[in-house]
Amino acid sequence: MHRRRLLAAGAVAALAGCVSYSASDADEPTGEGLVRDAIETRRRMTDLTARRTVAIETPTEAVDRTERVFRRPPASQRIEVLESTDPDEPVGSVTVTNRTVTWEYDPETNVVDKQYHPNKVDTDRTRLVLENLLADYRLEYGGTATVDGREAHVIETRPPADETGPAIDLLVGDTVYVIPLDPTDDLEALSVSRTVWIDDEYRYPIRERHVVRDGDEVLHRLSVTYEDLSIDEWLGPATFTYQPPADAEVNTEGVQPDGVFETRKAAATVVPYDLPDPDVPDAYELDRVTVVERSSESGTTTTLWYTDPDVNARELYVAVRETQRFKPSVLEEIEFDGHTAYHRDGKLESIFWACDDLNYEVTSPTIDRPEPLLEIASSIGCH
Repeated sequence: MHRRRLLAAGAVAALAGCVSYSASDADEPTGEGLVRDAIETRRRMTDLTARRTVAIETPTEAVDRTERVFRRPPASQRIEVLESTDPDEPVGSVTVTNRTVTWEYDPETNVVDKQYHPNKVDTDRTRLVLENLLADYRLEYGGTATVDGREAHVIETRPPADETGPAIDLLVGDTVYVIPLDPTDDLEALSVSRTVWIDDEYRYPIRERHVVRDGDEVLHRLSVTYEDLSIDEWLGPATFTYQPPADAEVNTEGVQPDGVFETRKAAATVVPYDLPDPDVPDAYELDRVTVVERSSESGTTTTLWYTDPDVNARELYVAVRETQRFKPSVLEEIEFDGHTAYHRDGKLESIFWACDDLNYEVTSPTIDRPEPLLEIASSIGCH
């Protein structure tokens, strides 16, 4: 949905379930210890529901909205706007996302944008932002306060000097917030204050306030708060599907999969080649198999997705294609078991190789070295 937004699309946090507390429980709480607890909570949480309030102030406008939020990390979410003074997010707006498709409903135009993304990699950006907070910020413990009737720990944070800018990853809200700064502003002269409230019971952020000042002038103030929190209720799959209104216009983008299957055996009935049965690390289980036929020229792509059910967003996939999708000239040439292969590192760690009439790929966003992926590739070999 291509609407102008004060809140742009993007990343970041939510709330979570109970965890076993760290040393910060036995001793005086510290900012570092509380954030470590929040990271562990995020790694283990199943789902959450909450009523989220967002308030934004600038020198020229003030908007707020209230949303009902349902989340099952890392891929599934449902957001329903209940109250709003934000013209870009009117009452009745709905956004629903699952592993393979996103719906966005605009009640003012009565239009649903439906986008297929069956092979989208879902990293846990919430956890990454928490880890960034722990690694790069100064965290000062500020005592306790009450948020929606719950005891919370207050942490005052100090961002790195180079973080002030037009876009900031916030910890609460699952969004990259775009700060509407004037292009003539001297960013080095701006001061940024960021306060995070971490719920005492669940050890996870329940509120955040972010303020950007130029001297005594407030250029931007934003607060996000969660209320009516429920955690690990085992939300059903129907929560993350959407039925458009009968009279709504539906615009579709992306490639609709030919099928999403629970087993290799079921997927094998619709693909024109044999599917591999790779040896993956013990923690991983087959989550789903997606089959997409892009065109008669591109052929059929089958992607076997493996996840660690005990850790959010810890996943890898094995893809089989009838056409080559990688560029050897921009990758590192390597060898395994006498086969020429190509290595990609960075945000995604990948091994690519060709065999007979098929092309293979093993990729993970969480494994940061090639050796484990090479072991998987070796188990597939060349058919």
